[in-house]
Amino acid sequence: MCRIDVDLIRKDFPILNREINGHRLIYLDNAATSQRPRQVTQAVCDFYTKHNANIHRGLHT
Repeated sequence: MCRIDVDLIRKDFPILNREINGHRLIYLDNAATSQRPRQVTQAVCDFYTKHNANIHRGLHT
């Protein structure tokens, strides 16, 4: 059985870098939402800032 590098995984989730009262944040997933890895939030940000458009309102030249 292989070991999971928790510190490597934590690096992909910016919220887990926070400390509260000197303790690292621990996030317990729930049915309402889940954290997204940094790569996902960067891809969504890239889409909305560079590629998002209303397909029926633009003029193509």
